[in-house]
Amino acid sequence: MSLPNPNPDARAVVTGASSGIGEALAAELAARGHSLILVARRGDVMEKLAAQLREKHGVEVEIRAVDLSDRDGRAPLVAELAEREISILCNNAGIATFGPVVELDPSYERDQVELNSVAVHDLTLAVLPGMVARKSGAILMVGSAAGNMPIPNNATYAATKAFVNTFSESLRGELKGSGVNVTLLAPGPVRTETPDPAEASIVDKLVPDFLWISSEYVAKVSLDALAENKMRIVPGILSKGMSVAGQYSPRAVIAPIVGTFYKKLGG
Repeated sequence: MSLPNPNPDARAVVTGASSGIGEALAAELAARGHSLILVARRGDVMEKLAAQLREKHGVEVEIRAVDLSDRDGRAPLVAELAEREISILCNNAGIATFGPVVELDPSYERDQVELNSVAVHDLTLAVLPGMVARKSGAILMVGSAAGNMPIPNNATYAATKAFVNTFSESLRGELKGSGVNVTLLAPGPVRTETPDPAEASIVDKLVPDFLWISSEYVAKVSLDALAENKMRIVPGILSKGMSVAGQYSPRAVIAPIVGTFYKKLGG
């Protein structure tokens, strides 16, 4: 199996396309000849990226400035994608919080569930019937090794990624032989550039440099894995370690250990 061939009428959709893995996925898809629909809140940032991709790769790039955590706000996009020829969907947009959930903003926690889980479900269900009818399509789900285990002080994020992980791998079983590829990406810490020490976040300070991987590398290996219809791609030493720990370590043992580290991320 492989990715759908680039088609002037078809579009590859990338959510969270204004930075990080999403921006890198957009660039990698454009380099492979795919015209795009980029989705994120920051339309101005995406316009700059779109202009670069059009000029460099000669592809069509459309912009949709949408807050995917807003159910009513994303409804027009969901309806549009259901009517368009979408060849590839990269469900990348997501947010995370750290610290005891009782101390966090409930509205932001709900937005996190809406963005990380419900929007992924909505967009997937919008494009899937067309892909199945054409017997061609590919869906990249950006989950996380965090979704394999309970993580105190990262409870909402871990729960939403558990949904994405399970939904992705369950969907594969339903789509076997359909011509539609589904791959779960579970990346570790990803950097687009080395931060200024004076401006480094607590995550930058706590995670050693050798554990970070580049967004460009993640984009390339993820799309290669999607082309091969692999079940899961886990780039990075830390994510591989978390995946193994989440699958084979007793939860009563691993949860306090991981939770202590994530408590530090919450400051």
